[in-house]
Amino acid sequence: MVSWFYKHYSKHLLWIAVLSFPYLYYQAETMPSNNDIETWLPRESDVRSTYEDFKLEFGAEEIILIGLSGQEIGDPLVESLASRIERLSGIRTCWSPARLQTVMSEFDVNEAESLSRLKGLAISDDGKMLGVVALLSPDGLADRAAVVEGVRREIAYCQFASDDVHLAGGPILVSELDRLGNRAANKRFFMITLVICLGLLYWSLRQWKLALSIVGLTVWAINCTLGIMKLAGGEMNFILGALSVMVMVFTLAVAVHFLHYYRALLGSADPLGEAFRLAWKPCSLATLTTTIGLISLTVSDIAPVCQFGYAAAMGSVVALLTGLGLTPAVLTCCPPMRFHEAGSAGGRFTLIAMWLLDRKKTVTALAVLIVVGTSLGVPRIRTKIDPLDFLPKDGKVYSDVARIERDLTTTHSIEAVVDFGDSERAFVDKLADVRELDRKIRCHPAVRHTMSLTTFFPEQLPDDPLETMELLNRARSQQSENDYLASGTEMWRISARIQEGPNMSRQQILDDLQALTAGSPVHFTGVAPLLEHAQHEIFDGFWESFAMAFGIISIVMIVSLRSLKAGLVAMVPNLTPICIVFGTLGWLDFPVDIGMMMTASIALGIAVDGTFHFLLRYEEHYKEKKDSARASRFALLQTGAPIFEAATIASVGMLALTLSNFAPTARFGYMMTALMLAAVIGDLVLLPALLSFRPSQRLVERWRPKLASFTRHDHTPAAQSRSKGRKSA
Repeated sequence: MVSWFYKHYSKHLLWIAVLSFPYLYYQAETMPSNNDIETWLPRESDVRSTYEDFKLEFGAEEIILIGLSGQEIGDPLVESLASRIERLSGIRTCWSPARLQTVMSEFDVNEAESLSRLKGLAISDDGKMLGVVALLSPDGLADRAAVVEGVRREIAYCQFASDDVHLAGGPILVSELDRLGNRAANKRFFMITLVICLGLLYWSLRQWKLALSIVGLTVWAINCTLGIMKLAGGEMNFILGALSVMVMVFTLAVAVHFLHYYRALLGSADPLGEAFRLAWKPCSLATLTTTIGLISLTVSDIAPVCQFGYAAAMGSVVALLTGLGLTPAVLTCCPPMRFHEAGSAGGRFTLIAMWLLDRKKTVTALAVLIVVGTSLGVPRIRTKIDPLDFLPKDGKVYSDVARIERDLTTTHSIEAVVDFGDSERAFVDKLADVRELDRKIRCHPAVRHTMSLTTFFPEQLPDDPLETMELLNRARSQQSENDYLASGTEMWRISARIQEGPNMSRQQILDDLQALTAGSPVHFTGVAPLLEHAQHEIFDGFWESFAMAFGIISIVMIVSLRSLKAGLVAMVPNLTPICIVFGTLGWLDFPVDIGMMMTASIALGIAVDGTFHFLLRYEEHYKEKKDSARASRFALLQTGAPIFEAATIASVGMLALTLSNFAPTARFGYMMTALMLAAVIGDLVLLPALLSFRPSQRLVERWRPKLASFTRHDHTPAAQSRSKGRKSA
């Protein structure tokens, strides 16, 4: 039936793929990109709700901070730049040190005091760098990249030397993440991956036409997945940049397994149909478990992680349909020449695995020792989210941000909101309370600078009530333009720029500030607390998604093998890579970012691929020969080479991700490569060793009558004594 179908419809299937490719490619290339930092923050939490309320009251704190070296306060060129930037459509207002000083002078703050207040915010401590702050409008928030481009254009127009200008702020990071994480930037290492995979396929098949056809199928599967994403309203982000390589890995794994089955059956009457019969079940089960591992990521409260889970799960299904559905069509339309015999590294690895199988006790003991030793490091795993870590260390943006944070101010802030409610207290009294809270916050060693409405008022208000009233009238006249007052005079904002360190986390800083202001009507919010909450959410989501994936995959394994014991034993080699890799990171105290956390559930689902192929062949032979050791050897001989070759291609494909300048993508590639290589050892070394301990069915049948006889008769000394007594009588 299968051979008949492909004999009549292979060309139709391939023409459908060819004709649909331009449309799918267009959809994939036009997918919008969204790397906004806020999308990586928890969606449903009290912390997020508080931040959203803060934005409604005070507006989003989106700034572009421009550090200018070698300039003086009041320099006409600096003021010209500030004026031109302020006229950009996406900018709400732009502050230079001179403009801030002018506002302070209107409130009777003398020049010396204003300079002191601006140190560490708009003026460096040594006075050699000035800071120009541009605040984005709602239109600017909708298109940060265009605003950043406009700012760069105005800087170039004013002819500042590139070495004297340093840019920082959320919009700068977002635009750089968009540049590094878009498909155009990823094409370089993706093309390298294609070339490497083509070479590995030729190494395995020794036929260029067939190797090129299989690579062509993977390219179609990738664009099909991305095209469906675009039509479903999806957006590209830097984590989804790894999706293309993952779909390639999925497709190649299915195709390689099918080709090996086909090669082994070339001498039979219907090699295509028999290969399909042998391949469909393990490939489908492997895709099911992979999909489960990916879908488990959707329990996370981080939106891009959920998007990646859905998109990659869809990609695994597309890969199955492509690899299992179109590979037979390619073989039918382009019948391959005689395959070379598998004498490659896959075969040699199988021989090594069989040699180790003869030493199963030593192998098992050593594996248990390694797994237990490394798994003790798993509880030591810690997470870290810092958008700056996503950038290449040798890039201009990274060096600019580092320079501004060192010489001018930090880009991390905690926002304190003082809520006086319906209090009838006078403005002056509220001002005094906020000033006292500002002082307490500023005293914390991790706080580099604070900014509030009190920054613009003199330390001592005039003694003359009329002069004080005049100051208050000026404040009321500018209240609509003020970023530090909301709801009349009910809510006041204190913005604290913080500097975290190795011994001072964001959470610790936040806890300290809450303790310092205990008893006051103040609560804290901002992106920094959200990032801290996101770290905990990622860690919790990691364990939740992994536990969910492990539980469901274990059930699938038990049901498919129809044995509780066999299913649980089969999960051991798939759990082993997770313990080894993540445990090692824990011992090394290496922080795990959002991309690395995702790899556990993904790798668990992918690792089961080889396990299913091995176990189905093992069970088939065990039912026939009733000998576990022989069944393990048979399964190794039949599946060792394709499992090794598929894993090699997949690992090399993932390793190509490490060529990316984008740190999360590179780390994702390293982690997936390590996990998949460890999974190969688990499937082809540890699993056969464990199964070989299973008692031979023939031995059980040989001893069953004796065991039954033993259980029917009581062989205790008392029973034997009674028996002798009966015989004497």
